[in-house]
Amino acid sequence: MTTAGAMLRGWRTRRRRSQLDLALEANVSTRHLSCVETGKAQASRALLLDLATRLEVPLRERNALLLAAGYAPSYGESALDDLSGVREALAHLLRGHEPYPALVVDRCGDVVLTNRGVGVLLAGVDERWLAPPLNVYRLALHPDALDVRNRAAWSAHLLHRLDRLVDLTGDARLVALREEVRPWVPEVGSVRVLDRAAQLMLPLHLGHPEYGDLHFHSTITHFGAAFDVTLDELSIESFVPADAHTRDVLTRESDEYGESAR
Repeated sequence: MTTAGAMLRGWRTRRRRSQLDLALEANVSTRHLSCVETGKAQASRALLLDLATRLEVPLRERNALLLAAGYAPSYGESALDDLSGVREALAHLLRGHEPYPALVVDRCGDVVLTNRGVGVLLAGVDERWLAPPLNVYRLALHPDALDVRNRAAWSAHLLHRLDRLVDLTGDARLVALREEVRPWVPEVGSVRVLDRAAQLMLPLHLGHPEYGDLHFHSTITHFGAAFDVTLDELSIESFVPADAHTRDVLTRESDEYGESAR
């Protein structure tokens, strides 16, 4: 079983922080921090949480650190339906983005909620790829699933995102997912990962069986002050049209949906 000290040392190394740097920031001696990491000293619950916060350890992994030290977890992990008002608030945000597509995904890319605009993104996708849990990485990276026209660049972005999540969380599920999808995109190694500025509005070009090429920009929003593991691991991915044709298609599809609902 991995000790709390070894886990703490792993997180410090992952974040590329020295013992001296972290000890000074946390107002403890380097000797004490070293003893905590080697198991010669027992860190208090408060110190572990303070160090985990400074190392930007995700909530799920903070709970694991506390358990390894013999303390009870600090953060709950609720089903989304049990988080009072959260699901309704998320659904309201998604509806407010219509007719443009938006969806909520968990840490591993499984889709939790969508709005009606997502139907345009999924048009023509074989049913076997739409069986739950719908996973955005498998859907977008497999060449037989979503018809991504800028596949090399989009694949580079998604694999870069997975790499960052693995580095941030150390989650074995993400490691396994990355190994699963990597063989589907062998061309990604030759594509330069988009720089930070470009990643603010990421281009996605899709082929639609009826409307031809559709062009989107996408953005990802995370919750900055989550109090629950489930909420901490959710993100909202929103798409906006990058040209008039795509905007007209989304508006037309929305109008047709409204007509059929009457």
